[in-house]
Amino acid sequence: MTSLWAARWKLLLSFDVAEIMRIGAEIGLSRNVSKCELIAHSDAVISDTLLQSFNRVEIKDATLLGAPLFPGPAFDRAWAERCEELAKAADRLSAINAQDALILLRSSFSAPKAKVLHLLRSSPSVCHSSLAIFDSPLRRSVQRITNCDLSDSQWIQASLPVKDGGLGIRRISSLALPAFVASAASTLSIQADILADCDKSESDLLQAYLSDWSVKIGDVPDPIHTKQPFRDSPGTRDMRSSINKSVAAWNENLTLVRTQTIERPTSPQKTVNWQPQKPTS
Repeated sequence: MTSLWAARWKLLLSFDVAEIMRIGAEIGLSRNVSKCELIAHSDAVISDTLLQSFNRVEIKDATLLGAPLFPGPAFDRAWAERCEELAKAADRLSAINAQDALILLRSSFSAPKAKVLHLLRSSPSVCHSSLAIFDSPLRRSVQRITNCDLSDSQWIQASLPVKDGGLGIRRISSLALPAFVASAASTLSIQADILADCDKSESDLLQAYLSDWSVKIGDVPDPIHTKQPFRDSPGTRDMRSSINKSVAAWNENLTLVRTQTIERPTSPQKTVNWQPQKPTS
């Protein structure tokens, strides 16, 4: 059955490619051989001459519009490039004034950056180790710009949106889960149409992330929104809760210190005579 399915897949693929080329030729488009890729397993045998002219790409190295399709070397390289770009930008930001550096860091080099957000929405990055690696130079940059050594709770507050009392420099580790879930949910209808003839059309990865959402954040909204406030709100709510706990603990310690200071016995003080002395003759 597997060999018959593979033969049918190859035949359909050859037919579809030939049909695309025929329609393209009618409107004046031609095939660019250098950009044509055939994504397949290494042991797949391709006998069609047209498909053999395509660049062969392993599944683990496959990308679409700059986003890796599967976990593997391509996925790791994509995140390594983003981390390297941020590290290089962070070093150069130290050469300009603090206000300009903060604006550039927030608007161009952190999570709102097109490449970073595209990678978060297109590839399952929730548990990837590069999230912490990316957030580390981001934190160091904020500390250098503000000339402050931020504690963990202060860094969490700084990474909140501006409307929530932060600097708007978002930690990507807090955005990875809602960003991917929102993107995947927005294409469910298209996925259902494409995979209508498959035995299993539901995404196990999306279901796993929705379960993770329920554990970490709460009930999954129905329907799932795709706008930016939806991606921001879960992580923002969690960070505000963490900050409130830290503030409550700090206030409790401060109250304890004040109480101990008031109740501590004081030693008797000597009385000082402040009467003016008569001038000596």
